[in-house]
Amino acid sequence: MTAQTYLAYDYPLLSAFWTMLWFFLWIMWFVLLFRVVLDIFRDDALNGWAKTGWLIFVIVLPFLGVFVYLIVRGKDMGRRERTQAHAQQEAFDSYVRRTAAGATHPSSADELTKLSELRTRGDISDDEFRRAKELVLAGHGAGAGASAGGGPGTAPGPADH
Repeated sequence: MTAQTYLAYDYPLLSAFWTMLWFFLWIMWFVLLFRVVLDIFRDDALNGWAKTGWLIFVIVLPFLGVFVYLIVRGKDMGRRERTQAHAQQEAFDSYVRRTAAGATHPSSADELTKLSELRTRGDISDDEFRRAKELVLAGHGAGAGASAGGGPGTAPGPADH
């Protein structure tokens, strides 16, 4: 038989299982190492020297450094991660609220389109359209024309004709 044939017989299923287990543990170790390093930089309670000391300890003696860090400071790692996630969620929610609030105010083009439709239907006169258009273009909005008498959305009175 050739060498390739012997390889299949010399590598039992249990060996494949142990290889996969060690590979999985190795990946988990790197995930844990990176989480510890990120937590060192995330913690505002540590000053620069303490962060440097922990980082050197974790890099020079990685297994011992990570295990000691988890024993000494591991209890607060979850709290710091939740605090950061909460702050990110609040920032996102605030951004969404600001963006949505900006979308509720119609643009000048939208207001002019509505004014044009009102004039086309005969709800406002040409003079009322001209005054409301001037207000929209000046940045005061069409709502200000309504309070001045005879703006959009109001029925034309006898004095408007």
